[in-house]
Amino acid sequence: MRWLPLVLLVLAQIAYPLVSGDSRATLVGATVVLGFAASVGHAFATRGARVGVVLIAVTAGGGLAVEALGVITGFPFGAYDYGDALGPTLFGVPVVIPLAWTWMAWPAWLAAGQLASRTAARIGIAAAGLAAWDLFLDPQMVAEGYWRWTTPDPVTLPGVGDVPVGNYLGWLAVAVLMMASFAAAAGPRAQRVDRTTDAPMLALYLWTYLSSVLAHAVFLDLPASALWGGIGMGAVAVPLTVMLVRR
Repeated sequence: MRWLPLVLLVLAQIAYPLVSGDSRATLVGATVVLGFAASVGHAFATRGARVGVVLIAVTAGGGLAVEALGVITGFPFGAYDYGDALGPTLFGVPVVIPLAWTWMAWPAWLAAGQLASRTAARIGIAAAGLAAWDLFLDPQMVAEGYWRWTTPDPVTLPGVGDVPVGNYLGWLAVAVLMMASFAAAAGPRAQRVDRTTDAPMLALYLWTYLSSVLAHAVFLDLPASALWGGIGMGAVAVPLTVMLVRR
């Protein structure tokens, strides 16, 4: 049963390239909810109520706060706005957006625990692992028209002209703040490392990486973000894979 949430999430993501229009937007929302439920459910089941509550408060609550700030002020991601396709909003932010922060924050935290024993290093790796996901996410969602930058920064990654570099730097800064806040508030149980118990979440992180590279390169006609995301998220995913295989 502990693998069931991951199986459902994988099936939803496999279906993404096969649908379009409103069906695709609906599937995006369902996928985010599944990812959020998988991560939060795992956190509560393996680390207890305190860790689960803090995870939601810091990542979903913090995600909503920073996204609302971004929509209103343009800080820290640049001036952007959301379309109507992603469903109900709160403070101008689709409700599914802060859930997505939680979805990937927990696997990134657990992956970092496999790679670093010191808290400061774990915070840095987890933040990088979370922020690098956006190298896939933003180009894909902008291509679908789910959001856009209203005053694009002229500095962009080669081949990804619709997403300013400043957005990625903003993601990294927010991710560092989130992970540091989570580590400080969640207590010692959040620091625990258990490769067997955490296997579904480690698999989720690696699946997200590999499936994103494949989808962008083959199915979504986004080769540049496949490259940049492959490099960025691979900085965590590849060492994690090597470590897990060796063990």
